[in-house]
Amino acid sequence: MTDYPIDMSVTPIVTPFFDPATHTISYVVRDPGSTACAVVDSVMDIDYAAGRITYDHADAIIAHIREHGLTLEWIIETHVHADHLSAAPYIQAALGGRIGIGDGIMVVQDTFGKIFNEGTEFQRDGSQFDALFKDGDVYHVGTMPVVALHTPGHTPACMTHVMGDAAFVGDTLFMPDGGSARADFPGGDAGVLYDSIQKVLSLLDAGQVDAQTTLRWRPGHLTLDELTAENDRWSVRARLDLPGQHKRGDLYLRWGVLGAGLELDGEQRRWHLAKAREWFDERPSLLPASAAPAQQAPGD
Repeated sequence: MTDYPIDMSVTPIVTPFFDPATHTISYVVRDPGSTACAVVDSVMDIDYAAGRITYDHADAIIAHIREHGLTLEWIIETHVHADHLSAAPYIQAALGGRIGIGDGIMVVQDTFGKIFNEGTEFQRDGSQFDALFKDGDVYHVGTMPVVALHTPGHTPACMTHVMGDAAFVGDTLFMPDGGSARADFPGGDAGVLYDSIQKVLSLLDAGQVDAQTTLRWRPGHLTLDELTAENDRWSVRARLDLPGQHKRGDLYLRWGVLGAGLELDGEQRRWHLAKAREWFDERPSLLPASAAPAQQAPGD
């Protein structure tokens, strides 16, 4: 990742807002050196059965920004979302700021303009946005530099925004149990998405990683307890019971200041975003303490 002017010496203040209807996490990202902030991937609520739009999710973000005396400078869309409407114009009307998206939005607009037989009144030049980012563009949230990386594959407009030591990847990469985004939209490409995922993962430190776990194996049944793999930049912790196809257990993942917990029970998933590490630490172990740990020596 030496081709991009990324400075991970800054640790932003990140507040997540989870939308359970779409499983979208929106973020308020604050520059630690000022009151400036950005909003990433906002959601407008929609009741499909009633055909009604509401603003509870966006209003919670607006209230947070006002309550903490922040100045909204940017409203970022990591890509065009198929599962929800963006609340960016609504938030901008309330708090100001500039709306930005990748310049690949013009490809998306042209593609879907033809699919839906939109006329010439539908502009396909991205003029609905205040800024169109190219790969490697740098902008600022207060004093904090942000680097925009083009990470297509899910859509041609997908971007990853690296704000200090936090990267906001949109749908390019999900939690470990979810994999990555779909690549069957018009303009999507699984091979391109794979390359983009490698680009995102290259942001991680390439240095030493300490890893260890306690495990028990029986035919068709694997249990991993107190799994840890971490260095100064990122951490993965897990307790997983894997009897055949039924997954059960707890995951905690951290990258920089971003942390999230995930509780698994078969097809059921429950997210824990507030105090995720504390939640994980309070969860019970799966194996007796006397079980022998399987350790891996630190390595590259």
